[in-house]
Amino acid sequence: MSTFVSDTLNVMNRELRPVWREPMAVVFAMIQPLVFLGLFAPLLPEMADGAALQWFVPGIVAMTALMGASFTGSNLMEEMQTGSHERQLVSPLGRPALLVGRALKEVVPMLMQVAIIVAVVTPFSFDLHLGGALAAAVVLSVFSIGVGALSFALALASKGEDWMFWTIQQTLLFPALLTAGVLLPVDGAPRWLEVVSMLNPMTYVVDAVRALFAGTFPADVVLQGVAGAGFVAVLGLVVGVRAMRRSS
Repeated sequence: MSTFVSDTLNVMNRELRPVWREPMAVVFAMIQPLVFLGLFAPLLPEMADGAALQWFVPGIVAMTALMGASFTGSNLMEEMQTGSHERQLVSPLGRPALLVGRALKEVVPMLMQVAIIVAVVTPFSFDLHLGGALAAAVVLSVFSIGVGALSFALALASKGEDWMFWTIQQTLLFPALLTAGVLLPVDGAPRWLEVVSMLNPMTYVVDAVRALFAGTFPADVVLQGVAGAGFVAVLGLVVGVRAMRRSS
């Protein structure tokens, strides 16, 4: 096993310890997505085959992945304030491993939250296609790694100025959600909004997740979703690793 892989696994295991010690924290982090489900689901048009819920739930799942991963940089800011981050920088662990291990850790709580959402909605006429749901989880895992890495990079850039992290995170979060068609379809929107939606990688991730959760595997939609998630992952890891190498 190479040094990079072993260092990455060590960092990921360290980051996961709080999750195993306090798994209920993952449940409490689900409050906002569940509130969205509780408030929006009654407003969905009634359809005999439950198509509205089939469309809405994958969007909520994608939203949960984005929100969870985008908040993770706050943990790093806390470590920088306590000096824990600086101690890791002078440890034998490689700096790329410090970033990649943290980003990979984001997959675990994301998968736990997806499982909770599916378990909550399945008794309410949501038709679960297990194969498609698992494939969607893989796409969302790749997407979460990229978003998590970007969140860590933002935390490093905002060192000592927490307001900057939260301002940028909140400014980008909801436009990304809305232009991806998570809560409302973008079809029929003004042309400029459709163009913005087409430039948003999350749009393709959400479309692929919806198709997979419906139990269908349209090659073009799925490949576009994989490409969108892969683009975010590569971008996040490149930016994040560069930021970690420059960190002091």
